[in-house]
Amino acid sequence: MTTALNIVVLAAGRGKRMHSDRPKVLHALAGRPLLGHVLDTARGLAPARLAVVIGHGGDEVRAAFASDASHAADPDAAATADDATPIRWVTQAEQLGTGHAVMQALPELDDAAPTLVLYGDVPLTRFDTLERLVHLAGDSKLAVLTAFVGDPTGYGRIVREGSAIARIVEHKDASPEERAINEINTGVLVVPTPFLRRALAALRNDNAQGEYYLTDVIGIAVAEGVAVEAAQPEDNWEIEGVNSRAQLATLERVFQHKLAADLLERGVALADPARIDIRGTLVCGRDVFIDVGCVFEGAVALEDGVRVGPYAVLRNARIGAGTRVDAFCHIEEATVGASAVIGPYARLRPGTALADEVHIGNFVEVKNGQFGAGSKANHLSYIGDATIGARVNIGAGTITCNYDGANKHRTVIEDDVHIGSDTQLVAPVTVGAGSTVAAGTTVWRDVPAGTLALNDKTQVAKTGWVRPAKK
Repeated sequence: MTTALNIVVLAAGRGKRMHSDRPKVLHALAGRPLLGHVLDTARGLAPARLAVVIGHGGDEVRAAFASDASHAADPDAAATADDATPIRWVTQAEQLGTGHAVMQALPELDDAAPTLVLYGDVPLTRFDTLERLVHLAGDSKLAVLTAFVGDPTGYGRIVREGSAIARIVEHKDASPEERAINEINTGVLVVPTPFLRRALAALRNDNAQGEYYLTDVIGIAVAEGVAVEAAQPEDNWEIEGVNSRAQLATLERVFQHKLAADLLERGVALADPARIDIRGTLVCGRDVFIDVGCVFEGAVALEDGVRVGPYAVLRNARIGAGTRVDAFCHIEEATVGASAVIGPYARLRPGTALADEVHIGNFVEVKNGQFGAGSKANHLSYIGDATIGARVNIGAGTITCNYDGANKHRTVIEDDVHIGSDTQLVAPVTVGAGSTVAAGTTVWRDVPAGTLALNDKTQVAKTGWVRPAKK
């Protein structure tokens, strides 16, 4: 295999069929832009130079990857963020075909290394497939990725003479006999860079679309005696591009099925592999169970024995061993300790950190709150900007009043406190260890340790009162 490689990614297309103002390559698959998937795989090949050709919405595309690092779908193939090849951005002002797009990148290429051409809207080509293609090309051959399909309509056809590739003809330019060929061109190829320069200079645009086709390079290679090899992907979804919302949705399910199959292979129990969405990375320990309809975004880790109920959404979260996350919980930028119980219908917002054996019940929201071991808020409460000690019980309907209209303030509840139902804690305030706050109390001053806090109340029972009757 070659020791150096140029990679050119074509990402200048408008994507009219997406019916969107967003550049096509920025539409998301599994929570990451299409172009991001391609760059992850490309960087796995450790290219010496990586050029991305942009056009429509180019500034937006560049901005989206301004701080880009590796997020490779194949961890074994990925370069690390520290040694990831930087992107050389190239602008194609007019979209005059794939050959014209590659022409724009020529100044960025090293003639001592072959060039691999990829496409920013073809996100799922495996690293192994590309590595095999690069190995097949070596330093002196041209290698093209082809595929055999049931319906080749719209694709360029691979025309062979005997077993050798003679040329590629685009569908619009193909004869009836050529259209019957079911071996198609994927557009992905590896080519010696000095030859690529000569071939691109010789391209003509006298075809049905008036464009400079990169595929014409194949015929030029045959005419010059440059060996042309071909390889095929293991699965045809590897070469599927995205030109419409329907195609994007199809590839989303393909990718999610692949991720689900990998989880099953690693021992994760899925209630239904067809009903899970992973939009980032999901790392699971042993004996993890995930129910239907769950969504995992960003970096999520589930330790041994975690059970996630149906339709939970976890984003950038870590869940400790043996914890149960019940149905319809939302957990974002939060950590949960071991043997905790969350939900159902609980929401943990950014900055939340729960220790072991914490219970957060139905319709409880915690924002930037820390709970000590064994503490509980089981019903209908809001805990914001609060530090909760160990073994605290927070009654139903409790609210930390953390916002005064201009600034946020913190509530501190020390160990072994019991907070009665329907309590309001007006921050900044501290409730001392071992104290009790009676139900219905508004706490606006610090509560000393070991005391009972309550507001004076008067209860009156009137006799002879008649309940109003409905008219």
